[in-house]
Amino acid sequence: MTKLYGLLLLTSYLSAVSSVSVTDIQGSAYLSPLDGQTVQNVTGVVTAKSSNGFYILGEKSADIRESNGLFIFSSSATILKSVTVGDFISLGGSVSEFRSASSPNNLFITELVSPTNITVLSSNNSINPVILGKDRSPPTQQFNALDNGPDGFLSVPNNRSLVSTTNATLQPDKFGMDFWESLEGQLVTIPKPIATAFQNNFGEFWVHGDWKVTGKNSRGGLTITFGPGGIPDGNPEAIIIGSPLDASKNPQTAVGVALTDITGVVHYQFGFFYVLPLVAPRVVSIPDAVIPAASFVSSKNDFCLVTFGDYNVENMAPTSSHIPAVAAHISNLLRTPDIMFLQEIQDNSGPTNDGTVSANVTLTNLVNAIAKISNVTYSFATVDPVDGQDGGQPGGNIRTAYLYRAEKLKLVGNAPPGGALNATQVIGHFLSPQLSFNPGRIDPLNPAWDATRKPLVAHWTTKLGANLFTVNLHLSSKGGSSSTQGDARTPVNSPLEARTAQVTSVATFVKALLAKNPLANIVVAGDFNEYIQTRSVYQPLTKLLTDIDEVAKIPVQERYSYVFDQNSQQLDHALVSDAIRIRGAKFEHIHVNNWSPSLSARISDHDPSVGRIRIC
Repeated sequence: MTKLYGLLLLTSYLSAVSSVSVTDIQGSAYLSPLDGQTVQNVTGVVTAKSSNGFYILGEKSADIRESNGLFIFSSSATILKSVTVGDFISLGGSVSEFRSASSPNNLFITELVSPTNITVLSSNNSINPVILGKDRSPPTQQFNALDNGPDGFLSVPNNRSLVSTTNATLQPDKFGMDFWESLEGQLVTIPKPIATAFQNNFGEFWVHGDWKVTGKNSRGGLTITFGPGGIPDGNPEAIIIGSPLDASKNPQTAVGVALTDITGVVHYQFGFFYVLPLVAPRVVSIPDAVIPAASFVSSKNDFCLVTFGDYNVENMAPTSSHIPAVAAHISNLLRTPDIMFLQEIQDNSGPTNDGTVSANVTLTNLVNAIAKISNVTYSFATVDPVDGQDGGQPGGNIRTAYLYRAEKLKLVGNAPPGGALNATQVIGHFLSPQLSFNPGRIDPLNPAWDATRKPLVAHWTTKLGANLFTVNLHLSSKGGSSSTQGDARTPVNSPLEARTAQVTSVATFVKALLAKNPLANIVVAGDFNEYIQTRSVYQPLTKLLTDIDEVAKIPVQERYSYVFDQNSQQLDHALVSDAIRIRGAKFEHIHVNNWSPSLSARISDHDPSVGRIRIC
């Protein structure tokens, strides 16, 4: 018994004084296996300092899942002054998994808190960062193993699993979040970074480096596409660059801006993995500022060819300063299409919440601005909403509207225009469908459209008697969604159920039109606020219509109208009926806003698009 007791004492003593490595603390999963434990004799080289701690780099493990970087959290000025970058130190402390109480969907960060017994063992040690793209490269398609539905990170239902609960063993060669987690706290270098978006309000911006990427468009951004196996690819190989640790200021970025190499530490905050640079990078090159105009124009004499444009003009009121710029875009870049699908037209008092619902002054001011530039005078058509019922900026009463060239097309005149609450029905004889209201609203009393713009349908005819039906959409916005790199898997795509019901409502109407005339010319276009890769939302409509990008054979990486976070993405779409599809079509995205040199220079957060179809 005496020998056994002595052996236990010796084992306990050796455990207390033995070193714990950084890789032991980080482990091979999202959460540390030593969470909540006090550790001693942790060693590493100080790689960077911040205002609330510093980072150390320990010995590498043969297991790439185990990061050898670690954040040491301390707000003590004395402790922060006691270490210098390049110091090889030993210390103890408590292992902690930190997540801000105000951000419950964030992942946890592995930290060493309440550091003690900090001893500088040597100084001026060299530090070799991980060269991304050379030493290690991120996966390019999937974010997380928990995104296991047919639509990957866009699968439904959302929020089925939590990374923090599952705490799966990392697979950094397959999943982007696992890759960045396996580098948590490490010093890395991003060679030849290219910005994929504008900077946010905090001066942060997304980049990809000199490594394999997918969906790379001609501007240098990364577009959401379908990857191998038809799984949506949200570009997990991109990383956001945070505020420099030396308090220098990041440069202004835009899609395609090239920068000097960035060296910094991998950190997690605000719902994303970051690289916090040691010093701000510099701009190396800026893409060409010239925006190509549409390659085709309206045909004055061919009444079988119809051109149409689509543009979310972002809260346009009668006094909006961007009216002349939008007019110039429609005139010079879209080349005055025969029909314009417009979204976010505000009422005549703009955001003033005074009960006004008419938007005739707003639309007239835009029409006059276009006429001043192009000598084309549009007519317009819309249906005024019920005050305060269609969402958007309070008081603005945003709605969809059409501009149209009356010398080319006219509204079929045997039906009255509808009111805000009038549901337009498909009437008429077989092969000759009509609308009960023209223009009119589709299914406006359906709860799916609560606090959302109701779709605007119109029936047009040419001088030769060819008919065209158009549906102008602006579905519920993505407010309330979670980040692509958050705890909830799949990420919350809010309000997914509402948009699905809205698409189903429109599809029911289109189906009724096609039942009357299977050869009807139909265009459904506008701001869907959803990627076409979210197939569960679009399924009711894509059974009936075809994405015009497919018809026009637009390269998949060039299909985008919006830039947000790491992705160039398409929220604005145009879908066409078979009668249009079989005759072929042209379609082009005019990147006048998302190719802007800066965020402040954008006129709208959406790019316009323009198409040409044959309807007879």
